[in-house]
Amino acid sequence: MSTRAQSRREFLKITAAAAAAAAAGSLVLSGRFGLAFGQEAPKGAAPLEKRKFGATDMNVAILGFGGAEIGFERTDQATVSKLLNAALDAGLNVVDTAECYVDSEVQIASAIGHRRKEYYLFTKCGHAVDGGGRTPDWSKAGILKSVERSLTRLKTDAVDLLQLHTCSLDDLKKGEVIEAVEQAKKEGKTRYIGYSGDSQAARYAVECGRFDALQISVNVCDQECVDLVLPLAKEKGMGVIAKRPIANAVWRYDAAPNGGHDVYWNRLHELAYDFASGDARKREDADGTAGIAMRFTAMQPGVHTLIVGTSKPERWKQNADLMRAGPLPKELVESIRARWKQVAKADWVGQQ
Repeated sequence: MSTRAQSRREFLKITAAAAAAAAAGSLVLSGRFGLAFGQEAPKGAAPLEKRKFGATDMNVAILGFGGAEIGFERTDQATVSKLLNAALDAGLNVVDTAECYVDSEVQIASAIGHRRKEYYLFTKCGHAVDGGGRTPDWSKAGILKSVERSLTRLKTDAVDLLQLHTCSLDDLKKGEVIEAVEQAKKEGKTRYIGYSGDSQAARYAVECGRFDALQISVNVCDQECVDLVLPLAKEKGMGVIAKRPIANAVWRYDAAPNGGHDVYWNRLHELAYDFASGDARKREDADGTAGIAMRFTAMQPGVHTLIVGTSKPERWKQNADLMRAGPLPKELVESIRARWKQVAKADWVGQQ
């Protein structure tokens, strides 16, 4: 039997078990926290909060892993394996990647493919990357080719969520891209389909009613979606993944950084939150800048999981510990929202 055939058989077993457990209500424990697939929490640590992912059968940890950083930073395999296995041990059950994140898919499969029962696997499609490029290809054939490439690299016959990777509003309206991922779902190559993107394109993806999930930028420097998209996504029962939940941690820099992070840095400079200014930036506890930023994102209505990328093995557990502090005071959340509404300019749209 081929590796992919074995993977497919195992995937179907996992899916059946998860569905049966969800129907019986056994995937979520009583109270605010739950454990996926019977996994035990690390000794001495409260388990991460679990949330039902929209209308799907998935119950996702509030904090997930994003695979972009390990790919673009070309993190060595030994470090990736240490990082991801430690994250699973700490309660992670969502791994999100994309076919254009260099070798991220390959590294994830190598690191934790043997622990496939313990996490949900999300990927994104829509880029022709043969030869090392990242040229978007929004043809139906191109997307289906992208899907096949991802499955090969991930060493599986199916993922839990397949997402269109930031295609434009015009491409969405043409319909071909949606037909492609719907076909992949029909063929059993993914259990659910989603759109990853922002602003009006994200709004359309929700309104069209053809996606199970949405991945969108949500953070203290990027709040357009809080009014424009999230309420409707919640109303329609979509699973929502928050990307960039800590706004690329731009408070670390004393001057505007390069590499595309300058947009958030400039916004943060104008927003001038007390918790992200001066010596407050040095705090590393749950009431420090990162802890407040993540907890703010987690409290936005309709959000189910926050995707945070890192190439440092200890970072994911540190972030998980910050999230275990629970919700922010209501007054602080309201002040962050009020400051955004007071300062945000018309062009402060969601960042792709």
